This record gives sequence, structure tokens and C-alpha cells, in this order.
Amino acid sequence: MRLEPEAERFRDLMDSADPDFAEVMACVFGVQHHEVRTYRTLLSTPSSTVEELAAVLDRDRSNVNRSLSTLREKGLAERRRRLLDGGGHVYQYTATPLDEAQALLDEALYAWADMVHGQIDEFEISRE
Repeated sequence: MRLEPEAERFRDLMDSADPDFAEVMACVFGVQHHEVRTYRTLLSTPSSTVEELAAVLDRDRSNVNRSLSTLREKGLAERRRRLLDGGGHVYQYTATPLDEAQALLDEALYAWADMVHGQIDEFEISRE
């Protein structure tokens, strides 16, 4: 039987004796490892633009932009608009502080565990 990618990630996480932050984050939030890498880079370079991140990560700007969108959806990054002296604006991104990200991981994991416990409570054994 072939597992869905999410179920496979969770099984791999449970099988790991010492999972690292990237594995846990990818599994719990359903993000890709390159998105975890983007988050970690933002932690060390707050207020970065897409262009700056693309250079540091050695990735295309459109890919970095998609990673940032995902991180923002998950509550792991924030975007602020900065006005430029010559007119116009640029967006700067900052990672959610690690302690807050850990709290989000806890909340997501507990919510998932509650859902699974609810499913288990509904199991019935059919008698034939």
C-alpha cells in the first residue's frame, strides 16, 4: 500500500529517533524543505527583500516569492512595505521569531492529534 505524501512524511518523522527542526517543520506545516531553508535564512537576515533572499539562497526570485507566500500563510513570516526615497516601494520580509514558530508547531501538532483521537474514538469493529 502506497501512502499519501503527508502520511509518508509523518511516518518518517515518527520513525526518526532524532528528527531535526526542518523535518518537524516540513511534516507539521506541510511545507517543503526549501521553504524551511527560506525561513531559517530570514531568521538570520530580517527585513530582507525577495531579491536579497534570492541571492543568499541562490534561487530564482519567483521561487523565493512562492516560498515567502507559503511561509506567510503558515504564520511563519511577515511582510512590510518600505517606501523608497526615490519613489515607489519594496517589500521586506521577517521571520516569525523562533519561540513563536515553536508555539505554532505545538498548536498545529496538538490540533492534529485531537483530530486523530476523534477519528480513533469513532472506529467501530464490525462483527460478522
